Amino acid sequence: WEDQYTLSIRYMVSKGGSEALLQTLVDTARTASPDYDILLPLFRLLAKVGLRDKKFGQKALELEALDVTLILARKNLSHSQNLLHCLWALRVFAASVTTGAMLGINGAMELLFKVITPYTQKRTRIIRAATEVLAALLKSSNRRAVNRGYVTSLLKLHQDWHCHDAANAYVLIRRALLLCLKHIANLGSGREAFLAAQGMEILFSTTENCLDDNDLEPVVSIIIQILRQCYPKSTLPLVTATSAYTFSVPGSIPSETPCVLTEEDFEDDADEEVDKDSDSEDVKEQDDDLETDVNKLTSKPGLDRPEEELMQYEAMCVELSCNFEELESKPGDDLHFEETQDAKHSHIPTVTSPKQHCLNKDQSSWRQESQDTVQTSLLSMVKMGRSTMHPASKKGPGMNAYQNMQSSGLGIDSSGKEIPDIQVSLKQDAWDIDMISCPSISASFSNSARPTETAEVVDKLLQTYPKHLPFHDPHLYMAKSRRTRSVANFKMMAFPDFWGHCPPPSAQSMLERKRGVQRIKIFEDVQRLIQPCDVINKVVFSLDEPWSLQDTASDCLRFSSEFESGNLRKAIQVREREYDLLVNTDVNSSQHQQWFYFKVSGMRAAVPYRFNIINCEKPNSQFNYGMQPTLYSVKEALLGRPTWIRMGYEICYYKNHYRQSAAIAGGASEKCFYTLTFVVTFPHSEDACYLAYHYPYTYTALMTHLDILEKSVNPKQIYFRQEVLCQTLGGNSCPLVTITAMPESSSSDHLEQFRQRPYQVITARVHPGESNSSWVMKGALEFLVSSDPVARLLRENFIFKIIPMLNPDGVINGNHRCSLKGEDLNRQWLSPSAHLQPTIYHAKGLLYYLSRVGRSPRVFCDFHGHSQKKNVFLYGCSIKETLWQAESTVGTSTISEDITYRTLPKILDKLAPAFTMSSCSFLVEKSRASTARVVVWREMGVSRSYTMESSYCGCNQGPYQGLQFGTSELEEMGAMFCLGLLILELKSVSCSHQLLTHAATLLHADEEALDHHLQRRCSSSSSVTSELDDEPPCMEEIDYITDSSSDPEGSFSELDRQIQECAFNKDEGGEEEEGPGQGRKTTP
Repeated sequence: WEDQYTLSIRYMVSKGGSEALLQTLVDTARTASPDYDILLPLFRLLAKVGLRDKKFGQKALELEALDVTLILARKNLSHSQNLLHCLWALRVFAASVTTGAMLGINGAMELLFKVITPYTQKRTRIIRAATEVLAALLKSSNRRAVNRGYVTSLLKLHQDWHCHDAANAYVLIRRALLLCLKHIANLGSGREAFLAAQGMEILFSTTENCLDDNDLEPVVSIIIQILRQCYPKSTLPLVTATSAYTFSVPGSIPSETPCVLTEEDFEDDADEEVDKDSDSEDVKEQDDDLETDVNKLTSKPGLDRPEEELMQYEAMCVELSCNFEELESKPGDDLHFEETQDAKHSHIPTVTSPKQHCLNKDQSSWRQESQDTVQTSLLSMVKMGRSTMHPASKKGPGMNAYQNMQSSGLGIDSSGKEIPDIQVSLKQDAWDIDMISCPSISASFSNSARPTETAEVVDKLLQTYPKHLPFHDPHLYMAKSRRTRSVANFKMMAFPDFWGHCPPPSAQSMLERKRGVQRIKIFEDVQRLIQPCDVINKVVFSLDEPWSLQDTASDCLRFSSEFESGNLRKAIQVREREYDLLVNTDVNSSQHQQWFYFKVSGMRAAVPYRFNIINCEKPNSQFNYGMQPTLYSVKEALLGRPTWIRMGYEICYYKNHYRQSAAIAGGASEKCFYTLTFVVTFPHSEDACYLAYHYPYTYTALMTHLDILEKSVNPKQIYFRQEVLCQTLGGNSCPLVTITAMPESSSSDHLEQFRQRPYQVITARVHPGESNSSWVMKGALEFLVSSDPVARLLRENFIFKIIPMLNPDGVINGNHRCSLKGEDLNRQWLSPSAHLQPTIYHAKGLLYYLSRVGRSPRVFCDFHGHSQKKNVFLYGCSIKETLWQAESTVGTSTISEDITYRTLPKILDKLAPAFTMSSCSFLVEKSRASTARVVVWREMGVSRSYTMESSYCGCNQGPYQGLQFGTSELEEMGAMFCLGLLILELKSVSCSHQLLTHAATLLHADEEALDHHLQRRCSSSSSVTSELDDEPPCMEEIDYITDSSSDPEGSFSELDRQIQECAFNKDEGGEEEEGPGQGRKTTP
């Protein structure tokens, strides 16, 4: 009915109804004795029509209805019913900026302040209507209000109504008064007047005790907005806007002197800021960004280099030409495979259940050392055939996650053995926890106070540790770290990377967001400004000022980030147990602050510490939706539990008062910053703990992992070749890995089959802060060399070319997104430079070479991490879908396209617990034209060219719904991706009968059973997500102003209700007064 009603009014408007009603109003009002029996219904009708006529204000202005209404209002100040109707009309007029400004000029504000009185229980309907008109008016006349000193008057009215309305009967009047202040605060001079009138103190004091009062929600939400608007803006407490680290790029012009931050750099005369995400990869896709030029979508550009240069990549594809004898004599063959294999290196990355550490009760975990262990087939763990993960229970928001593990004084390793010696050692030598927690890269520990003793302690701990973690060796890590070159020339290793990480026995649930946590934190920030008595503001760590040594005797935490992948620039002790932290920008850049990784020590157990990372730059984060930072305790590791866990509570992410001028930010508008705040309760006193944005995975960890992988494989069965793709700008090697199966024999048929295997190309970690992509890659690598039947089939039928880390320099130096040149390498694929972007140049060259010799990969996939969505999903490329989405007039019927680009994501949707088809997208955007996905699709003609995005957070669908990702889930996704490649091949038209037969044999099933199994997996409708829902959903949204959702202030539904109510009660007569019950609404 409402829609029909609205349509009727709009029809009337289209026929000149608004003008007719306004003219009637003017004519009636100008008679000698205006007839209010006509005027009152006319006002009600005008208000209803005006709400639905966008040009109503302009029409009223032209027909002089504004002046007429103001005159009638002045004449009826003592007649409530007539005045109320005049106010309703003014409310509609004021919605237009032009007419609102004209009302202000004609004295409407002065009139309204005569109506709006201090607290009273009389004429409250009139007062409410007047305050709502004033609030609407101040959107366009806020400068006039400031000039006339109305800020002080509004604050006094607010105080009076707040103090006397103890029963909260007139919340909507109080809210309207606050809206008036909010609109004034949109103006720079309005904020100055508000601060001069002690507005911050007044609003803070009137609200601090009612933050959690549901009845006052409409009031508190507006107060929060005003406090945030009026909090004095300032620059970050940093010396420069650029990184603390600088790198001189060979052949480039030296950069200018870094911009020094001063208060003059900030301009505070703008209206409310508009959030802009500097990280374009996470921006919601806009239709106007879609590529609609059919020539660009369909054309295949030529080579970006001389063709003869491609021959250098022949040496990286020796598998295409070498004979069996050469393969037999490749490096590493002289190793005794049976002797060098440590326990059971080959394994399938899986997620373990809490009770049995495996998903199938009849099969053992890969972590068990038994040589007769039967390995779990990956096919038995696909999405629809596995049990749901059991989340780690949480007793409360502040619970220490380590309490879910063994918490006695003695260490307990995974086999149940006690480790008393380590605990005794810690008690006897508690003073060297800092040395142990950040070991020196040098074997001599020359920079330690007691080098020999420190080295002995580390050696003793390594000897005492009951067993090594799979695919990790601390001694090898230390040796590899000496070859890793960093800009800052790091001398120390982070203990978690050196010692290793073992996934926890169960997944952790997403943190439930505590209601009102954001406003509580904002109020604490405001309190810091207006009540600074307990504020310390002491710098306790700074990369810019390393000479100001920390006072280790004082009662403060100790910080460090000078190790590989570390990122913390500055730490300021704000209060006794609260610290403001600032992360470093990417090297040679003034942006991309997201990744953090640092060590903290000197804490007390069971004491809450608040950390505020105050220079984040993304306007949204999964930290608002259940994600927690990761924490690694050195003492826990030494007690036998070397585990990164999700930790922290009272977590929220919101815009703060720090700004950077447009000139320094390099954009068209000033740059806003955001605060990530969280509270941590540490498990031990005087521990050393590491905190990170996500599970770290360093370059040295990768190089260590690859060496161990190579030694773990049987060279007579698995072809595993590790070589250098190129050297990076920072002088580090970018590894290239080739994995396939050795030919069955040296016969010509077997060698030909070996050489004719199609390629699969996988890359990862082009963005350094996306460490989750490395864990996915780790799972894929370990799976491909495992003894799983699927892995054997993959090796026997494909050659895998893998570049596991495209941006080693960025990873090493703690960057979030860029190379040492300060460039996003995933925006350099169109025309990379061999000197400035060597890893991209040679990765593209290798793909060019494969294409030129007729060996383009079946699938190309670049692993990434996503900061604003959940689950795992793919981005692909489709001409038709892009044109359809853009509603292009170009006929798509004439365009031919390989539609199999959708097959792999559909397969993964059925197989992988973490994967969802509903977030996949196959649109080609202009802004992504230079990414790996689009360039490989367009220039190399690879129709199945993808970016695979893994959430930093976790899943909101499938078996892992409500759980945060751990490293096990990410590694499992890597294995599932490989399984998807096999099923993709088995389902393809070109798949040979021989492969199907071989697959059936290896998987212990006949061809019909295997075919039925795959068909069931790929056609079942039991998946959580629908295949029809292929467009990525809107990112989760959060109101950064308040923690609750409320009707938009511009909505006229409440005014509609008031008018309707008045129409029904028109026969009651007299001055209708609003009783306490009428004004008490929790939703405005």
